[in-house]
Amino acid sequence: MSRVVVTGGGGFLGSHLVERLEADDHDVIVARRRDYDLTRYEDAERLFRDARPELVFHLAAEVGGIGANRANPGRYWYANLVMGAHVLELARLTGVEKLVVTGTVCAYPKFTPVPFSEDELWNGYPEETNAPYGVAKKSVLVGAQAYREQYGLDAIYLLPANLYGPRDNFDLETSHVIPALIRKMVDATDEVVLWGDGSPTREFLYVDDCVEGLVLAAECYDGAAPVNLGTGVETSIRELAETIADLTGFEGELVWDTSMPNGQPRRRLDASRARELFGFKAQTSLHEGLARTIAWFRSTLRAHSAR
Repeated sequence: MSRVVVTGGGGFLGSHLVERLEADDHDVIVARRRDYDLTRYEDAERLFRDARPELVFHLAAEVGGIGANRANPGRYWYANLVMGAHVLELARLTGVEKLVVTGTVCAYPKFTPVPFSEDELWNGYPEETNAPYGVAKKSVLVGAQAYREQYGLDAIYLLPANLYGPRDNFDLETSHVIPALIRKMVDATDEVVLWGDGSPTREFLYVDDCVEGLVLAAECYDGAAPVNLGTGVETSIRELAETIADLTGFEGELVWDTSMPNGQPRRRLDASRARELFGFKAQTSLHEGLARTIAWFRSTLRAHSAR
């Protein structure tokens, strides 16, 4: 498939995927929000009319950390639901050969048994602070399965673990935990205040590993069932913070603000389905990925300072 659209292609994950697809000699159309606001049907229709894609990766999302989710529950629910619906409908109408949709681990129930199996996706309500976002993205899975059943649209749905890596969002108002911790510890000298008590666990997937999973799934997987993309390694927020402090050389105090929410208690994915269906296995350890991400962030700061 040579003509490929990547929605959200100017973003963190999207930019890495675009680089990979272009290196593989695909004709890639990057759908950026400034050109195509996918919450507006007329913009989404114009994208599909302009691009005439054979393959679509739908990565576009409105998303952030716990604070951003608490501040924007209505917007995150609406934007993610509507973008997914528009992409599905236009993929059907224009005869797209394959649609790859990315979901979110936030769609899993708050108390999902660990490791998270894809079969547990509907056995409870998501963690409250990110439930509107998670429910919206899970609804797009329903749409993908319904369009496959009724219209024969080859839409697959992947659930990546928490992503991190170079070019992540380091804005403290909207960033996820890893870029937020890196920025705080690079900037601070005496103390860093962190939300919660550090006990929740998360699973982190390096961005290049996620790209490999997306490409493998696009090439090899054609099923209706959702598929996790992850490492299967569980790390506490406290352990993560201590590792980043060590890698950044931060020698100040880590202060845990227990008046702020922890979020979901535990997250670790069962990554066996991806391995069995299309041979995906993450290659980058958390320590190695964090070191690369910190090096990129520091080089970016130096470049900005030089300008």
